[in-house]
Amino acid sequence: MAPPHELSPADLARYGRHLSLAEIGLAGQRKLAAARILVVGAGGLGSPAALYLAAAGVGTLGIADFDRVERHNLQRQLLHEDGDVGTPKVESALRRLRAVNPGITLNAHPEGVQPGTALDLFSEYDVIVDGTDTFGSRYLNNDAAVLTGRPLVHGNVFRFDGQVSVFDPARGGPCYRCLFPQPPPAGAVPSCGEAGVLGALCGVIGSLQALEAIKLVTGAGEPLRGRLLAHDALAQRFQILSLARDPRCAVCGEAPVIRSLEPERYATACALPSPPSVMSEPFPLEVSVTAARDMVRQEPAHARIIDVREPHELEICRLDGAEHIPLRRIPEHLAELPRDQHLLILCHHGSRSLHVTRYLRQQGFPAVSNIAGGIEAWAAELDSSLARY
Repeated sequence: MAPPHELSPADLARYGRHLSLAEIGLAGQRKLAAARILVVGAGGLGSPAALYLAAAGVGTLGIADFDRVERHNLQRQLLHEDGDVGTPKVESALRRLRAVNPGITLNAHPEGVQPGTALDLFSEYDVIVDGTDTFGSRYLNNDAAVLTGRPLVHGNVFRFDGQVSVFDPARGGPCYRCLFPQPPPAGAVPSCGEAGVLGALCGVIGSLQALEAIKLVTGAGEPLRGRLLAHDALAQRFQILSLARDPRCAVCGEAPVIRSLEPERYATACALPSPPSVMSEPFPLEVSVTAARDMVRQEPAHARIIDVREPHELEICRLDGAEHIPLRRIPEHLAELPRDQHLLILCHHGSRSLHVTRYLRQQGFPAVSNIAGGIEAWAAELDSSLARY
């Protein structure tokens, strides 16, 4: 880390409550002013983490996110306001953080974290705060942090549960791969967009991430290195689990095999947006919402939409004419599904429906395609009257 900074009289007034803490004090506040922290993801976790880090006086704060603000983000992503819908998240994030503390340096990384640039990007910062929500991104951030020797403050949320840890092999702790050597198969675990997440829980976990980053910078207290904090919001219960470093770990073990960031290893990571799928074969794995709509309109006897969302989701919005079979009940309906029609599978964002598409193909259905982007894309591109969630 850089040498501690001197503080101005205005700084001393702003951070007075920190200066009163013996564990932080003037020395710790100077360390914060000299620190460089990167927050990956300006979403549910990145919002509270970045807000508290900016307010704490972290001298240089980077925000890495390639996404744009959507209305459903506003339930938990407090960096963004209603008027920011449609704008890049890094823009609204920096505007909000600048209003919180104009005395710090803010860096925008609108390309997010990509395999080709992650090592250079992480090398610019002292601590990495991971607020991402896909497995590919988590493994990419973990591997880049290990290879650059940077501590990674991990957080994740799912429905009413959250977790926080500090992965820091350079200082004796385990990494994310020590806990989860490989990501789960695609579609095996629903995303927060599919399963839901309590907005206030993001505030709890993101704030704990900020706290861990501050402890790492100042040396105060005992970071969650080698420990996992698990929070059950419904029971309001916290638990601490011990984590051991795995000597066989592929990236931080005694004989690591991951020495560089190969893009194909992180294929499920958040990637820069790509064009919608197009019809390039008779029954492609995925089709765009426009292609699905046109097929149903032009050949209603040969194309059918199967909506695999849950009943409560249909109460929010539904497509006229679509047949509803919840994902969990697909196996028991196999005998009823036609094999001479093109089945177009629909869910919220396209993840669950892709899982169903692959399953049906394995069961011998020749004409099954996933509707890329799900009903969210349908509402955004084709029918603005559909409620979005």
